[in-house]
Amino acid sequence: MSKLPTEPSPVPLLVFVHGLGGSLAQFHHILTSLSNIGPCFGIDLPGCGLSKFEPTSWDAYSVDALAELLFTAIEEHRDKEADQKVVFIAHSLGCSLSALLTSSKSPLGTKLKEHVLGLVAICPRAAPPSPDEVTTFRRLLHVPGFIFDLWRTWDRRGGPKSASVARFVGTDADPDTRELQVRFNKQSKTSVWRRMAWGTLPTYVGKDPVGGMPGEEVWGGVQTPVLLVAGESDAVTKPGELQKILKFFGDVGKDGKVNGNKGSIIADASEIHDQVPTAYNDLAHEEDYGVESQTAEKELPNKSEAKAEPKARHPVKTAILPAPASHALLYDRATYRTLSGIIQDFLLHHVDKRLSLGWQLQYLNTSGKWDVKNLVKWKKVPSVSEPMADTFVALKMLREVDEDHNPVLFSQRYHDKIYAVIDISHENPVYDPASLEKGGIHYHKHPTVSKIPPTPDETRDFISLVDRLENEITDKLEKSDDSKRPRPLIGVHCHYGFNRTGFLIACYLIERKGYSVQDAIDEFEKQRPPGIRHGHFIDTLFVRYCVGLKRAPTL
Repeated sequence: MSKLPTEPSPVPLLVFVHGLGGSLAQFHHILTSLSNIGPCFGIDLPGCGLSKFEPTSWDAYSVDALAELLFTAIEEHRDKEADQKVVFIAHSLGCSLSALLTSSKSPLGTKLKEHVLGLVAICPRAAPPSPDEVTTFRRLLHVPGFIFDLWRTWDRRGGPKSASVARFVGTDADPDTRELQVRFNKQSKTSVWRRMAWGTLPTYVGKDPVGGMPGEEVWGGVQTPVLLVAGESDAVTKPGELQKILKFFGDVGKDGKVNGNKGSIIADASEIHDQVPTAYNDLAHEEDYGVESQTAEKELPNKSEAKAEPKARHPVKTAILPAPASHALLYDRATYRTLSGIIQDFLLHHVDKRLSLGWQLQYLNTSGKWDVKNLVKWKKVPSVSEPMADTFVALKMLREVDEDHNPVLFSQRYHDKIYAVIDISHENPVYDPASLEKGGIHYHKHPTVSKIPPTPDETRDFISLVDRLENEITDKLEKSDDSKRPRPLIGVHCHYGFNRTGFLIACYLIERKGYSVQDAIDEFEKQRPPGIRHGHFIDTLFVRYCVGLKRAPTL
């Protein structure tokens, strides 16, 4: 990022804000994509994720207090001297916190408002609970904590197939998404959840809510570009919430309708009430960026300058992902890549053109600041290996401006032979992955560090990713009418496509294909000569897969 233009200000800071019962880990897939285009920052709110449950005072968990905490954290990390701007990317209750720090009608975060360039609100709630809902929820929150815990334990019977998981991610969620939901449910502490939930509830003075979750006044005061995203089958925050927010901006959408079905009183990012059963719709299970979501865009006048000439305007864009898209948009593999694509498109066209890997590549290649390291050596390396175990091909990193090994030509040549490319380089790629996607080849980022054998955790996650891609390939072939079509392969690259690439491919061959360590090394060397070139990588393979090896504890 340091090589990109810094005038009139550096590339904006992307700030990620999770919701009630959630954590920053829920943004993992989105962060993996967006960290390639801009600096990213996020925190686990107190008692959430990896953060300690401190302080324990109930007042510390009010919406205003959490927003102030978020403001303080941002100000400590934002480059204030260079006038760095901020873009909020928030989920569920995090949208309300972000709106409070963005809106001209909010007294919070006054020093930050003028620096906010945009707000991405994923599954937002438009307004606080009604007086009747507040009364009901306060009664529920007065239930003793141990009883609440007993109910949660009962509700989780069955693990990934439990009612608590099914209600949240829907009936069509894949096993990996269900396992993630189990983990997120376990991370959500009852004592923290009760305090945060209580903090979202306003006190009504007559018909006017005081405190708690923000509503029409705050949302109506947001004067930056806004992207509103919802899932059609979300039972926590119904898609109708987007229409309500549009009304606050002075627009009710093309059909003028507002969904009257109520979601849960408080949008909980870990548990919800009564997921509405939805028939399977394979549109939401297509991971291509070509998924057509329901979108509408409206240029809205800046209310504070409505009488000024020329009128200042800020765009408001909405996207509703089709069923079975739910409140788990961030980490459901059926939706997170589509969501990432929608966000990136919004950032490019409505926030800052520098927040685009394509633009960055063009700028840096033109200025000579970004290219493959040691271009002469890179050009001498064969582009693509021979197939390995009917599963992989190894390749060198694609190069956007190369006359031959660029993503456009690569997609044209291999779209029917290679299903996906896994980029295991640590740095940003020197090509635009969107070009691969448009050409029909999926792109996945799985960063590893150069010169160092991938860790056991990195290896495990790589194998899990390949397993998932293999299942997708199998499903695709079963649905195909062409029984003679050869099975597509999975491409893997680091920089040159030898050491880290060979190491991870060998690990998969050993763990999933039954190869011995030496046979896996030989297979890679045969199809991608001269094979794994770092001796310590080969040594690590033998040590890691030495059957019966016993290690003494460190003294």
